[in-house]
Amino acid sequence: MAEKPWGGRFSEKTDRIAEIFTSSIDVDRRLYAHDIEGSIAHCKTLAKGGIITGEESDALIQGLGKIKRDIEREEFEFDEGLEDIHMNIEARLVNDLGKVAQKLHTARSRNDQVALDVRMYLRDETTVIIKNLIRLREVILDLASAHIDIVLPGYTHLQRAQPILLSHHWMAYYEMFSRDTERFGDALGRINVMPLGSAAIAGTTYPIDRHFTAKLLHFPKVAENSIDAVSDRDFIIEFLSAASITMVHFSRLSEELVLWSSSEFGFIEIPDAFATGSSIMPQKKNPDIPELVRGKSGVVFGNLMAILTIMKSLPLAYNRDMQEDKALLFEGSDVLKACLEVYHRMLPKLSISRETMGRAVSSGFLNATDLADYLVAKGMVFRDAHKCVGEAVRYAVSKGKELQDLTIEELKAVSSLIDKDVYPLLEVDSMINRRTSYGGTAKRCVLSAIENGKARIKEEMKPYCKTGEKAGKKP
Repeated sequence: MAEKPWGGRFSEKTDRIAEIFTSSIDVDRRLYAHDIEGSIAHCKTLAKGGIITGEESDALIQGLGKIKRDIEREEFEFDEGLEDIHMNIEARLVNDLGKVAQKLHTARSRNDQVALDVRMYLRDETTVIIKNLIRLREVILDLASAHIDIVLPGYTHLQRAQPILLSHHWMAYYEMFSRDTERFGDALGRINVMPLGSAAIAGTTYPIDRHFTAKLLHFPKVAENSIDAVSDRDFIIEFLSAASITMVHFSRLSEELVLWSSSEFGFIEIPDAFATGSSIMPQKKNPDIPELVRGKSGVVFGNLMAILTIMKSLPLAYNRDMQEDKALLFEGSDVLKACLEVYHRMLPKLSISRETMGRAVSSGFLNATDLADYLVAKGMVFRDAHKCVGEAVRYAVSKGKELQDLTIEELKAVSSLIDKDVYPLLEVDSMINRRTSYGGTAKRCVLSAIENGKARIKEEMKPYCKTGEKAGKKP
């Protein structure tokens, strides 16, 4: 059994089982760089307030820098008996520098220290995710441009509904991932709040300048309430919520890719580099990447539910339950980044079967609404037109025909308003290009949407082009 950290009040050492149970070093060691960066800023703040000397601050900063280099060279030995990354770093600093290292923890608690580390980590992760979402949207714009003349059935209830441009379909996902980008951008503003200096719960008696610390760490805001600062995990919940919605969009896209790549649809082929075979059936080509992405949505949803459950009944302020937040956050972020990366690589390599999609548009009465619109243009109210076309469809089904295959006499039997000028309107190109309402599937509308999409991305990238980091970090 190890010596108990902060053990002056206790008469027994920590039981080995308790030591293992409470240790989080295997999870939170990835916070080492943020912990050290926060500690360096804290040293400078302590020196500014006259709490430690400039020489002591310099020594601590040099020592922290050496520890960071040792960790990055994998020359640092982590000790699970020291519970977490903060204590491991401090213990090593004490070993290297002696008593002066024990001054580092003055005017702070592990409560505000871990809150700082997680916020710094998460703003970096969120910035990476925003950039990757923009990259994915650029891929989708490229697909939309490349497929501007490909037509396929649009579906409702998984039944063929109306013909649409494949580019219009891609642009629907562009809009979904655009909203995701906005959500993460909004969340970043609430992540990017500096909690250090709140100490355990009530603030500190030492003369620290929290706004000075925030400036050093590139935080635009300082937490207003010390109790809230150490107990708030809303920013993690919000991040995982945004991640979950993004995974919903990935799952929907994945489901379509699985369906479209099946023999029953035959619309696309998954590239060999992103598919696998069967251990028993030599002919199989399985869409494992879309299936796995679809499945991984459950991991992110589960982590969101877990953090909500952890936080739902905690009294103020910090409780040890909150230690569980990091594993949930790290996994959620890792899964989302992996999905973004694999789709960024896979989507441009999809093989599209223009012919199969085109054949699918030619049957299934996808022009029924156009026939109803034709009757409305001739003066019939829409409800009556709907009924007439329904009768025409029923008749066509009985004859094994499509609407465009019915003779003019057969169509006139449904309504005397129908004339030969109806046939051009029942052709696919007409059905597509007459839908010119804003946001519609007409080619000129989709081309405009693509150009607008490019302009939006160009605008969104400006902060990154200027600073390298939207969070405010120097390049």
